[in-house]
Amino acid sequence: MSDQAVPSFALRQNEIPRLFAEGRVSDHPVAVRTLRELSAGGFADNARYPNTWTVYFLVDGKWGLVLSARGLRREWASLDRLEKWLRSFGFRFFWVRNDIDPVEDSGDEPLGKASIK
Repeated sequence: MSDQAVPSFALRQNEIPRLFAEGRVSDHPVAVRTLRELSAGGFADNARYPNTWTVYFLVDGKWGLVLSARGLRREWASLDRLEKWLRSFGFRFFWVRNDIDPVEDSGDEPLGKASIK
């Protein structure tokens, strides 16, 4: 996965099974933390939860952004829900990219070793 995955085209969610079956999807999907574009239909507090998740697919060597059946950017409020959606298409793995939320220092080194800092 490229750290700079940026979509250059859009694809409808109903195209994904066909593209996957044709072998045109060449990498794991990328779940990307983004600013909310759509106002939810009464289910989300947009002021309190301004961020959402969307997904990119690498199709024919280009990153594509997934649109809903209505032609709007597909967004998920929860990474858990996005994971279930991806699994429904047969994807067992996906990358996660979060450029919005800050990384918190846990004070531990990898593998649970104490930090010497």
